[in-house]
Amino acid sequence: MENREKEIYRVTLTGTAVNAVLIVLKFVAGTVGRSSALVADAVHSLSDFISDVVVLIFIRIAGKPRDKDHNYGHGKFETLATLIIGLLLCIAGIGLMVNGIKAVMGSLQGEPLPRPASLALIIAALSIVSKEWLYRYTVKSGRRLNSQAVIANAWHHRSDAVSSLGTLVGISGAMFLGDSWRILDPIAAIVVSLLIIKSGYDIMKPTIRELLEASLPEEQEQEIVRIVSSVPGIKYIHNLRTRRIGNNIAIDLHAKMDGSQSLTDAHTKATQAENALKAAFGDKSLINIHMEPYTDTHSPSRDSQCIKSGN
Repeated sequence: MENREKEIYRVTLTGTAVNAVLIVLKFVAGTVGRSSALVADAVHSLSDFISDVVVLIFIRIAGKPRDKDHNYGHGKFETLATLIIGLLLCIAGIGLMVNGIKAVMGSLQGEPLPRPASLALIIAALSIVSKEWLYRYTVKSGRRLNSQAVIANAWHHRSDAVSSLGTLVGISGAMFLGDSWRILDPIAAIVVSLLIIKSGYDIMKPTIRELLEASLPEEQEQEIVRIVSSVPGIKYIHNLRTRRIGNNIAIDLHAKMDGSQSLTDAHTKATQAENALKAAFGDKSLINIHMEPYTDTHSPSRDSQCIKSGN
């Protein structure tokens, strides 16, 4: 197992352990402490726990080398894991919202809501502190490891902290503002559910673009052009195609060179360009450079897709 994969496992297992403890505490405190918001928050923590398991499974698959069935490697499995996390967030948010709406409608129709106990308040506060710490720890590690799935999981931790914050507000209002304010408990669950759904959407959006084979951002493509153009002897670059494959990127381009040089010299220049791209975008980048002959009669006007090198 590579060091990156080991680091991802270590970070994710830390989150899994914290989530397991919080799930038990929230379910118990929410039930004993008569807080529907905290029980709903426990369900959200359960979805967080499931997302940790998803990352543990898919990161191992994504780290496998390419084989005959996956010529471009297994990086898309990491993208799929990120998409699943986003879906879990949306599902958890919708579930919280439905439960909250049912409780509010029941209260408006005269059904009494119980007064939450102080135990529920304490566990909600503990959840906020622990999940915010877990978010900061995980997102820092995800950025260092350049892992979309780990970063997505960090935001899942942050959404759980926000969920617990809303729960804390709802429980506090229901406890200290009188019987008529106990409706704040399910209202808090509804507000938090909307934030959770929004977080899930934000996580899923880039993964959907990747699964649909969207190109890299324009600034990254311009950087690719700049790097290849800096190789002496490459005159024009065209037919640039890019996409992301999990944590890695794929680059295909046509490079025009002096047609009178030997194949060995042309190949050397293409290798120089490939090495420069891998130095900039990672050793596991998939790069395909098609070499074409360049003549003095060639000009940008004859090929509008060409990008002229400074060489």
